[in-house]
Amino acid sequence: MTLQPEGDPREIVGTAQAAEEKALEAALRPKALDDFVGQATVRAQLSLLLQSSKIRGTAADHVLLSGPPGLGKTTLSMIIAAEMGAPLRITSGPAIQHAGDLAAILSSLTEGEVLFIDEIHRMSRPAEEMLYMAMEDFRVDIIVGKGAGATSIPLELPPFTLVGATTRAGLLPGPLRDRFGFTGHLEYYSAGELEKVLRRSAGMLDIDVTSEGFTEIASRSRGTPRIANRLLRRVRDWALVHQIPTVDQHAASDALNTYEVDTRGLDRLDRAVLEALCTTFRGGPVGLSTLAILVGEESETVETVAEPYLVREGLLARTPRGRIATDAAWRHLGLTPPAEIPGATLEAEDPHDPAS
Repeated sequence: MTLQPEGDPREIVGTAQAAEEKALEAALRPKALDDFVGQATVRAQLSLLLQSSKIRGTAADHVLLSGPPGLGKTTLSMIIAAEMGAPLRITSGPAIQHAGDLAAILSSLTEGEVLFIDEIHRMSRPAEEMLYMAMEDFRVDIIVGKGAGATSIPLELPPFTLVGATTRAGLLPGPLRDRFGFTGHLEYYSAGELEKVLRRSAGMLDIDVTSEGFTEIASRSRGTPRIANRLLRRVRDWALVHQIPTVDQHAASDALNTYEVDTRGLDRLDRAVLEALCTTFRGGPVGLSTLAILVGEESETVETVAEPYLVREGLLARTPRGRIATDAAWRHLGLTPPAEIPGATLEAEDPHDPAS
């Protein structure tokens, strides 16, 4: 009888690699406001808020950070805790589906602790209503029992700072938004700011990259530091395998082309959407579900992953009749647009129209 080793060695290696990637990503995060690149207005406002709270010797006001993913909301929450010299508790909106879940977290907070709730707009309604009182009065009411015999027990909480992050601020109820003492909106980064992010990360990763190489990577990073750092790590892998000691513009371009990231930062899914619109439907209009079937993805994936960047880059437009490719999309694909694109009137989309 042959004895088989317990577990699959590939699983152990995969787990080790995943842990290394997470540790590397954590190491690349700046630890202080002075090291945080970009978002100058939000940084200046947060600095004033934190300095004032330290002078007063009290917990900082609650902070709401909104903006697209990958711009540094989680990093800023860590910096807030570090600047205040306070412990940080991290959770997410989807993980808090019952008021009891939130009560368990709040009741274990210590004085001055920073509670970070990512995707706070996805909390359940009962938890939101409990959070109102906790944020304003540092108190929650615990309901014991059911029906006519139920009683409410007030639980006093130590002063704490809530940092909420959301990619969809419009979904937050008004009463919750109003209880935040400071609201900061994070914007996409410029190419110059992304180059600063990449230079700092390259130093920590011990990669030799020329100025032109940084410019090439930054130009394909969609204005997002998280994507920039991810592409830098993939360029590092390519350079190691090809034994390239210094990454210049040509090497960075070859590496990113290998990973199907083109000169405008479009990936496979982005180009598939544009190619389906241009080659199959002569530019549109096309309904979202039809487009999703053509590219082999779910409708939600196309709408939330591909569309925002394509619309921001002016390559795709949403009309009452469906999605259309703009002239810029045709040019980017190296195609000649038809003399007149059917349905290309850029009217405001109708949220009640199934095509939209």
